[in-house]
Amino acid sequence: MNKTDRMLAILMELQRREVTRAEDLAAIFETSVRTIYRDIQALSEAGVPLVGAPGRGYSLMEGYFLPPVSFTAEEAVTLLLGTDLVQRIFDAEYGTKAEMSRRKIEAILPERVRNEAARVGNTIKLLQLRAHAGIHPEKAYVEVLRGAVLEERKVRFGYSKKIPGPDGERQSVRTVLPYGLVFVQGAWTLVAYCELRREIRHFRVSRMSGLTVLPDFFQKPSDFNLQVYAPPDDRNLRIEIRVNPEAADRVREFRNFYWEAEEERPEGLYVTFRVRQPEEMLHWLLGFGADIVVLEPESLRKRMREEAENLFKRY
Repeated sequence: MNKTDRMLAILMELQRREVTRAEDLAAIFETSVRTIYRDIQALSEAGVPLVGAPGRGYSLMEGYFLPPVSFTAEEAVTLLLGTDLVQRIFDAEYGTKAEMSRRKIEAILPERVRNEAARVGNTIKLLQLRAHAGIHPEKAYVEVLRGAVLEERKVRFGYSKKIPGPDGERQSVRTVLPYGLVFVQGAWTLVAYCELRREIRHFRVSRMSGLTVLPDFFQKPSDFNLQVYAPPDDRNLRIEIRVNPEAADRVREFRNFYWEAEEERPEGLYVTFRVRQPEEMLHWLLGFGADIVVLEPESLRKRMREEAENLFKRY
């Protein structure tokens, strides 16, 4: 990034934030603090009303606004793809806002950039992210939960959870304090404090039913930050499999969430997983039939044999 581009980016960063330290700007633009000082001085000499507070950082004088900048074709495509993605995975309200944003972006683009953005955009396509869209009112639930998170109001819902054993599923009713929504591996998950378990838990929105927003308000802990929050890793069970060489590419293509390491050997691909319980991997492994062999643990090998025997009896 040359000096001119960096100074413009610094100005936009200052406009976006109330106060920004030189050290933070240096980290963002991967340069030295001394270079940031020189850029700030150059901006001041150019007439930009900057205010410096010792020990706090720099800010723009109140009322100063940087006019909109122009977009390159690649930047425009990035923004337009973003609006498309929001329309696909968010609720109806945000979907409408995304469509309005798309129209505004297209309206301010020069014709040359707009045509080039359309040409580039026609080479990229986002397919449906959820195969079972429409079966569960997930988007409607996301809209309700999003409102509850912003208003800090408790919610109650029925929750279905798969468990090991003959029953295979457990139903419960949960009252929770919703802290935030996370979109991971094509599915929405609610991060919330569960009053039943008395701790932060994760709930797949697609497993909820009878969602209700309660009149009770709550106050989210001041030290909770969804952007840096990471749940404790309790996947302590190690699973190792061997994949036939001819099936290695297919197994990699459908890489499992619990995949931890792999090693190519003459006899095949060795893959290691870490899970909470063997049943989390059972159906994924069965999908590859005889192309994979479970090496450990023995409890999972036993379950695989039992399932194979059940299949043999049925057919």
